[in-house]
Amino acid sequence: MRDAAGALSKLRENVALAFRGDGRAIDLVVTALLSRGHVLIEDVPGVGKTTLARALGRSLSLEFRRIQFTSDTLPADVLGISVFHAPSDRFEFHPGPIFANIVLADEINRATPKTQSALLEAMNEGAVTVETERRVLPQPFMVVATQNPVEYLGTYPLPESQMDRFFLRLNLGYPSAEEEKMLLRRGGTERVLSAIPAVLGPGDVLALQEEAEKVAVSDRLLDYLHALVRASRETSELRLPVSTRGAQALYRAVQAHAFLHGRAYATPDDAQTVVEPVLAHRILSVSSDGFGAGGREREIVRKILATVPIPV
Repeated sequence: MRDAAGALSKLRENVALAFRGDGRAIDLVVTALLSRGHVLIEDVPGVGKTTLARALGRSLSLEFRRIQFTSDTLPADVLGISVFHAPSDRFEFHPGPIFANIVLADEINRATPKTQSALLEAMNEGAVTVETERRVLPQPFMVVATQNPVEYLGTYPLPESQMDRFFLRLNLGYPSAEEEKMLLRRGGTERVLSAIPAVLGPGDVLALQEEAEKVAVSDRLLDYLHALVRASRETSELRLPVSTRGAQALYRAVQAHAFLHGRAYATPDDAQTVVEPVLAHRILSVSSDGFGAGGREREIVRKILATVPIPV
């Protein structure tokens, strides 16, 4: 794209029209979009998880679909189903909501593990297999999933394999006092969401993704990134360290974050900004049962950041 910086700036401003929380959350979601990754947003109900996802979808002239997960949602409700068509005397496939560019998987951890696993192939390969036939999903493709904390009733914790498919994981927290008062005055976000104009099309997004992959990562910075990953494998505090997929995600996130801020080269600051949301959900501490909110894992990532020397 000719004016990538301007387009990305407009996208961030657009999302901020509806989502009045921390601007860093918007930056990280756009970073995931540039990296062809998927986002898991976890927090208590009512802090803007769905609003952030919908604002991103409205800002892109891409097909946006929402799946409201419940305990009785079936894999066919996500992927689609073949129905016999009498006039043509054959089965016809009716695609499910996964066949869209931006898919909002709302409250994903209210679905059973079998239904959760229906997303695995789609998130990893950009395709799904329905009744032995492989069907390619439209590009660009991104899943933005929300989940309530696992301590809440009626939730099924995501397994490690599913968590590892998410490019990054966000915790939004509560908005600032001024932002929250502004939300109270305007009576919510529905009116703003409906008025958000689209600023990027499919070709624009694909072009931005390709340009983000061209961001230069020096050998010294690459050594730093690998040292962070290696440190997770050497510490005795973790029983599940960073995988190779996690290392690849960190590299791509560093490139995308630099590109988002108008640079053709990445710096250690990019790494320090993205390392926690990219890696903390992919690891498990020795004391974790795998079903917590990830507080201990985030602490370990911060400790690794503090111990690995920063290249100068």
